[in-house]
Amino acid sequence: MSTPSITITRLDLQRLERLLDGLEETGPGALALEQELARAQVVGIDEVPAGVVTMNSRAHCRDDNSGKEYHLTLVYPQDAGAEGTVSILAPVGSALLGLSVGQHIDWHGPSGKPIKLTLLAVEYQPEAAGEYRR
Repeated sequence: MSTPSITITRLDLQRLERLLDGLEETGPGALALEQELARAQVVGIDEVPAGVVTMNSRAHCRDDNSGKEYHLTLVYPQDAGAEGTVSILAPVGSALLGLSVGQHIDWHGPSGKPIKLTLLAVEYQPEAAGEYRR
């Protein structure tokens, strides 16, 4: 399992720590997110490169095993459920956070089969668009 270096914004870190503090139970998704936050390089919202996945970013990824491509928007749990969204508390959600274009992540999919996902592009990033509301 590879764990590439990741970058997150101070604002995302604060919001995600609040989310974790407010959870009734700490499940595997919350534990995975805590681990990602602990190892991340934290930068200001005006310092994050445009090719990094932040909260509410839309990412273009490829499953390197199947060749299938995905367009995923990384969202808070209350915003998940719409097609193309992935919760930060889902395994792939916490794994995508802070990833830079060209990096890949390895994790075990729902069936237990290893999946290698490569970030091809960040199609939308709130910080690059000057949108910091959520």
